[in-house]
Amino acid sequence: MEVKDFDYELPEELIAQDPLEDRSSSRLMVLSKDNGEIAHRHFYDICNYLKAGDCLVINNTKVIPARIFGVKEGSGAHLEFLLLKRGENDCWETLVKPGKKAKIGTKIVFGDGSLKGEIVDIIEEGNRIIKFEYDGIFEEILDKLGQMPLPPYITHKLKDKNRYQTVYAKYDGSAAAPTAGLHFTKELIEKIKNMGVEVAEVTLHVGLGTFRPVKVDNVLEHHMHSEFYQINQSEADKINKAKRNGGRIIAVGTTSTRTLESAADENGFLTEKSGWTDIFIYPGYNFKIIDCLITNFHLPKSTLVMLVSALAGREQVLKAYGEAVKEKYRFFSFGDAMFITNDMSEKKLDN
Repeated sequence: MEVKDFDYELPEELIAQDPLEDRSSSRLMVLSKDNGEIAHRHFYDICNYLKAGDCLVINNTKVIPARIFGVKEGSGAHLEFLLLKRGENDCWETLVKPGKKAKIGTKIVFGDGSLKGEIVDIIEEGNRIIKFEYDGIFEEILDKLGQMPLPPYITHKLKDKNRYQTVYAKYDGSAAAPTAGLHFTKELIEKIKNMGVEVAEVTLHVGLGTFRPVKVDNVLEHHMHSEFYQINQSEADKINKAKRNGGRIIAVGTTSTRTLESAADENGFLTEKSGWTDIFIYPGYNFKIIDCLITNFHLPKSTLVMLVSALAGREQVLKAYGEAVKEKYRFFSFGDAMFITNDMSEKKLDN
């Protein structure tokens, strides 16, 4: 299986640069994972495809302003850091640009000097461990100095940084948003709950894997970066109950999918669990727990296109992506959504 098998042509003008004013008014492509049938809707129509007894699983991680800029003590050289993973004793794994200027022992000053750091270890490909020094509360300092870590294909700073958060974000820790969740409003979530659909929360802190391109030709040679996840017993119980009663488990985003598939036992059930996952899902994978997926349109040749292809079939997914290009859907983080489902029947609901 080669990476080029997951490539497609995307005109640059279809890469969404800004979020829509109304989150739920983005377009929604509904795709049958069984036969490739396609319907074109808007995201607020998602309710028409959900049924009482289904369980919607959302990722409640919160993006931290993880991009910070500093200057090297002595030379004044500028360095950019992306905080990826919190360690012990104020140490963080970071992605540094330019990495060649960040040797062990390098000292960096951030902002007005309220935050300082020293490179204490080198990992790989520009990754460094930095130990921070500061007075006060780290999160408050980061909130003043940091920027939202938007993907490289978004070319300008976000006006409202809350638009790179889901409305249900709770727990700090992500270097990127779980973007499928950006389409939900609080009102839409309430409407879904009132239909008799259970909403369960899991946590996966999105890390370097989101930013790392696949650099190998053979899919099987790619290694995913590990990310921390957590599922509480109360949420596991909701998901298990829905599954036992014949309801569908519908993951909101590839991050929720990876969490569920990492934590589920061989029978597709969950218990309270936390840990690190580097699960890599590509065609041939047998899903243990999820039935359907709400997701965005992903980068060509990315691990996310591979995950979606594992659920709905590579040829059907690439055909659907071609249809999305033809219909001028908006792509990537601030783009439109896709619902991969096993039931294309639509029930019109009263608003």
